[in-house]
This record gives sequence, C-alpha cells and structure tokens, in this order.
Amino acid sequence: MSSASKKQGTRVFKKGSPNGKITVYLGKRDFVDHVTHVDPIDGVVLVDPEYLKDRKVFGHVLAAFRYGREDLDVLGLTFRKDLYLASAQIYPKLDDEPTKRPLTRLQERLIKKLGANAYPFFFELPPHCPASVTLQPAPGDTGKPCGIDYEMKAYVGESTEDKPHKRNSVRLAIRKVMYAPNKPGEQPSVEVSKEFMMSPNKLHLECSLDKELYYHGETISVNVHIQNNSNKAVKKIKVSVRQFADICLFSTAQYKCCVDEKESEEGFPLGSGSTLSKVYELKPLLSNNKDKCGLALDGQLKHEDTNLASSTLIPDPTAKENLGIIVQYKVKVKLYLGPLAGELSAELPFTLMHPKPEPDPDNLPATTNHHTNTNNKSTDKNSSSLQPGADGDTAGNLLSGDVPVDTNLIELDTDDNATTVYAENDDDLIFEDFARLRLKGETEA
Repeated sequence: MSSASKKQGTRVFKKGSPNGKITVYLGKRDFVDHVTHVDPIDGVVLVDPEYLKDRKVFGHVLAAFRYGREDLDVLGLTFRKDLYLASAQIYPKLDDEPTKRPLTRLQERLIKKLGANAYPFFFELPPHCPASVTLQPAPGDTGKPCGIDYEMKAYVGESTEDKPHKRNSVRLAIRKVMYAPNKPGEQPSVEVSKEFMMSPNKLHLECSLDKELYYHGETISVNVHIQNNSNKAVKKIKVSVRQFADICLFSTAQYKCCVDEKESEEGFPLGSGSTLSKVYELKPLLSNNKDKCGLALDGQLKHEDTNLASSTLIPDPTAKENLGIIVQYKVKVKLYLGPLAGELSAELPFTLMHPKPEPDPDNLPATTNHHTNTNNKSTDKNSSSLQPGADGDTAGNLLSGDVPVDTNLIELDTDDNATTVYAENDDDLIFEDFARLRLKGETEA
C-alpha cells in the first residue's frame, strides 16, 4: 500500500453564495460545549474584491428557539425567540480589533492555499447557551421543525443592519453539542414501600441501574428486587425509559414520552411472603420511536438522520430559561397489584449522551500546535481523527471507527509528518463543493 493511500484527510465544509462571489470554509459543523467554554466557530471566507467594491462582508451566528410551525408565521408574527446573536465584520479586516487572535492551523493552511482574498473569522459562543434540539415533527408537517437551531451566515452589505440578499449571502446550519462528562454521577438507586389497610406489613421495592451515564445505543440494565410482606399479590411489572422535555418559554411546560418499555408477568403473581430479584434490559433508540410527534432529538441538519436528544447538563440551575429545551431521562419501574390495590412505582434518573471524541489539533492556534507537534509526535496521529458528522448517527459511526465515505467533503492531506509537509503539500488540497452529508446507512443509535 502506498503512503498516499494511507493518508487520512481533514474534513472541511465549503459553501458558496449563489453568485459565487463569497465562499465560506468551516472545519466542522458540530461545536462542543465543554461547560466552562464552547468551541469557537472559526473558518475562512474567500471574497471577490472586484465585486464587493466599497461594500463589506459581515458574518453572524444566530441561536433561535422555534416553538411553532414555520407555515403558521403570518402578519409579521413568528413563532421563534432569538436566544443569542453575534455579529462581526469579516472583510475588510478591522485594524482596531481589541484582541488579535492567532490563526488556527486549519485557517493558516486554508489561507495559504486560497490566497490573499481569504479572510479568517472567529465567533465565540457564551457558556450555558442551549444545545441544538429538534422536536420530531408529525407526518406531513412542512417547514422547519420546532426546536433550537444555530445558523452561521456570511453576507455582503454596507453595514450589519443591511438585509442580506440570497444571491450574495451564505447560510450554514451548524450545531452546538455537549458530550458526556469525564466523571459520571453516582449509581442511581431507590427504595419505595406501600402500606395496605388490614395488612400487617408492607410491599417493598428496590431498584438500581448498573451506572449513571449511558451512551446512545447502550443497553440499560435495571436491577429490581421485590419483597412482598403484604397480604396483596403483585400481578405484573412494567419497566420503561421515559424522556422528559421541559420547554422553557413564557412558562415552563413539561412533555414526557416513553422511548422503550418492557412488561413482564414472568414470576408473577407474586404472593404474600414472596420475593423476586431480576434484571430487566432496555435500549432506547430513535429507530423504534419514529412515529412519536414531539419527541426531542439531537439537532438535525437538513434531512439527515439523528438520534434521541442527549441529556441536558445544567451547570447553573438559575439560568434554565436561557436553555430553551431541557431534556432528561428516567427509568420507571411500576408494579401492578390489581384494580383495588393500586400500583407501586419508582423512578431512576440517568444521563444519556455521546462519548467525548479526541480533540482536533487543526483547531488549535497554529503557533501552539507546531510547538506541540515538534515535541510530541503522538499529537500528529490525532490529526487524522475525524470530528463527529453532521448528525448523531454519523457521529456514532466515527466514534466506533467506521468512517463513512462521502464525496461532499474537501480533503486536506495530513500524515505522520504533518509539521514538515504542510508547506510543501498545500497544492495537494482537493476542494469539492459541499451539498450536505448523507447518511450511508441507518445505525441503531
């Protein structure tokens, strides 16, 4: 196998305006919230100075919460709430910028390849801004689905207040995501009891999960122990995973949806003086819940597939209203005792998220990164690791090591000698127009 065939490319997304006068290059479309900070949105805009003349190129990033169908927007009223907006002038460069940020390695390579008319941009999202979430639409619904979406736009104008024209503007749908914390919480467990009239003792239920943090697609093991000291019989048991979505708008409303359940009569009825210990397994997957309108999903880009929404981590409980949609998961265990005796139930909260991928060295400042690569060659090996794709399922493929083939990407060559090769091999960069990532096969997650 030749060395060229071993090279793994760094993906870069490219999108141009309809008239081809400005083109935006982004290294990724998923930007990670690390709790203390959020990955900066940085890239390069290629402009045509002759077309612009005295006009400027501006960029902005908008986070919005759409809480009503787009086709219901009438008379200037829109069912959306802007949660965050940042604007900046990209071209011409401002000399009086308060802080001059160093270029990332990817920006440095793109500018070297694209020439003098390529200009870097940099947007920084504040911490505690909401993650991208989409509410699953009903069959037949058209327009943008409800949820929280992020958009990066570059456009030509005299000032930031100018209304962008479609012919000379570029809009890119991006996502803000949060990955599982390094340290999971305590193992969930709960004990509940129920007393009955004319019964000397109680019905006792103990439940626990094997861990607090689960990744999308993992099996959840629910340990159940029932001790029946009452004079009633337990008829059956139902174990379910429920998704709770708090919609934080003018007033908080909570929606719950069962995403997996198992009902069993094995070992039942459980009479007086009997005990039962058993493990029930559940696996919440979007593929089994595609018909449920209003189910919260990880934010979608275009028509790509995704997965169930990840749990929302809330570092500051007092700032909940800025999160738009808060997603949580709980396992519910319910014992049925018949129409007269009622039920006994218990809930176990847990976290459902994606594992944290390896950091991308292309997004480090160029000066810092070269220094690191000179002293530690293992960093260069990470330059071939890909960021998660434009949807949750693609992210799952990449994390498991299966890299989907996609021709809608720009390949930036890197290899183990990346530090010495960049200057020489910049001409090997291959640019292809990006339409959208298409899933090459549905995965369970």
